[in-house]
Parts: sequence; C-alpha cells; structure tokens
Amino acid sequence: MRRIAIANQKGGVGKTTTAVNLAVGLARAGKRTLLIDMDPQANSTFALMGMREPKATTYDLLINNLSLREVVVPTSEKGLDLLPSDIDLAGAEVELITEIGGQTRLKARLAERSGSAYDFLIIDTPPSLGLLTINSLAAVEEVFVPVSASVFALKGLSQLERTIEKVRVNLQCPNLRITGALVTMFDYTNVAKDVLAAIRRRFGEAMFETVIPKNVKLEEAHSRAQSVFAYAPDSKGAEAYSMLVREVIDRGEET
Repeated sequence: MRRIAIANQKGGVGKTTTAVNLAVGLARAGKRTLLIDMDPQANSTFALMGMREPKATTYDLLINNLSLREVVVPTSEKGLDLLPSDIDLAGAEVELITEIGGQTRLKARLAERSGSAYDFLIIDTPPSLGLLTINSLAAVEEVFVPVSASVFALKGLSQLERTIEKVRVNLQCPNLRITGALVTMFDYTNVAKDVLAAIRRRFGEAMFETVIPKNVKLEEAHSRAQSVFAYAPDSKGAEAYSMLVREVIDRGEET
C-alpha cells in the first residue's frame, strides 16, 4: 500500500481539491483507496459526504480509541472509503501534546488493521505544521506538495521540508520524503510561468509533469460536494487530475 500525505502549511493552494480528486481518480482507476481527513475544517469530508454528519470521526480514532473499522465510511465512489473529520479534531492538537506517543498516534492506529485492504492511503493534512500534520507525516512514506502558481508560492516551503526531515529522523520514519510537487491554479501568465520554472528547479525529478490549471469547475464541484469527475467530467480540471492520477500510478509501477 502506498501512503501519501498531501501537505503544505500555506492555505489556498488546492490541497483538499488535490486530495479529493486524486483519491476519487485512483478509485475510478480500480485502486482501492482510503482518504483520511486530518483537517478540522473537514473540507474533504464535505466534498464526499455533503451536509451529512459523520457518526464518528478522526478525532474518535485518535482520542476515543474507536477502531478504524468503526470510523471509516464508504463513499458513493466505488472503491473509495473515507475517514471523516469535523471541528472536534481541533481539540486533538491539545490533547495529543500530553499523550505518550502523541506524535505517532495515527500511525499506531492505522497499524492495527492490515494495509492489504487498500492500494492507496491519501491523507488531507491541515494548513499548519502542528501535531495533526506531524501525525500525518509519521504515518506515510510519501509527501505530495501542491504549490499554487503565485508570487509567494515558494514561501514557507523550507519550513515544511525541515519538518519532514525532523519527522524522518526523530520519529523513525526513514523512508519519508517528498515524492511529488504539483503546481496548481496555473493561469498561463508570465508570473505563473516563472513560478513553474522556479518550482521545477527546486524539486527536480519529484516535480509532476501534470499542471493543474485555474478552473472554475474545480471550485464549483467542491461547493456542490462532488469530485470534478462527477460534476464536470469534460472540464480542463478533470482532464488535469486524470493525468495526475495516471502519473501517480505510473510512478509507483516504476519503483
């Protein structure tokens, strides 16, 4: 099973849009996938469940000792399960500080169930570098970093890279690394082209060839609690995320 965290402490870079559409795209490609919402804002949960309230959430898994089986819910997408979130998860940041093993609680809880049930585990992390993100990083081996094609795109990335290195060394996660950098909200302006070139220089081979364009259908799909594949399958956004899904699968087959 490939375990991937979608991470960037900078908000508004398409992190949740990428997590949701990557997870849905993988499921549609025949890959059994689990999407874990580790963001108290619960945007991934809304994208897949709409206004329905989950009976149990990531908070219950981390703090109330519910099993993964008791928290995970199936989605309308065949092959895609969701570990939902809600605002209560914000309280876990404080509670985990005093817990033994608080930085690796998610990893420990996931280990209680065989990973053979899924081909991919995708984690949507919060826009911060707190304990929820550290838990997410400690539970995976791969990190995908979405970066918007804007003037301040590279700001803060060094801090994220340092955090990943600290988790790798201090929490015994030797295989943790950035394996994908994804440019989002690309609008073909000169600024966007310059940012794209700068990101390519920074991440080298980890850079995805796929570029996600600025596309209103992506925003509309999320607001209607749908993936872009369900809402606007012929849109530029759906085409781009289809290419990303193929690229992610192909990279795994090469290793």
